[in-house]
Parts: sequence; C-alpha cells; structure tokens
Amino acid sequence: MPICSLLPGATEIIDSLGLADSLVAVFEECDWPPRVRELPVVTASRVDTNRLSSLEIEQAVRETIADGRPL
Repeated sequence: MPICSLLPGATEIIDSLGLADSLVAVFEECDWPPRVRELPVVTASRVDTNRLSSLEIEQAVRETIADGRPL
C-alpha cells in the first residue's frame, strides 16, 4: 500500500513500524530516516522556517493569509 506522509513524526512512526519501503512521497520537512530525503516532496511551506525567528514566522503567516495566498 503506497503511503504519503505529511508529518515528520508520522514518517518516523511509519519507519518504526517497518513500513518505510511503502513511502512514496513526504512533506518537505520529513528527513528521518535519511532515505526519505530522496522521495518526492508533495507539499512545502511558503514560509522559510529555517531562517526566520518565531516572530518573523508569525508575521509572514499573517501577511500571507491577509493577502489570500495559501501557506
């Protein structure tokens, strides 16, 4: 059964259950186990959470929503 994981924690659980070979795609922040980094990414955030502070992330989210754009 093909599995698409949209949460890093869910990806780790899937691996723990021995089902990592069933993964066909992941969310961009899924990085464990390392082999999932090679899978297609099905969704990504428009807000770069790696380089912004919490306040900057909140501001970016509010601006995006106010403009009617999807996150």
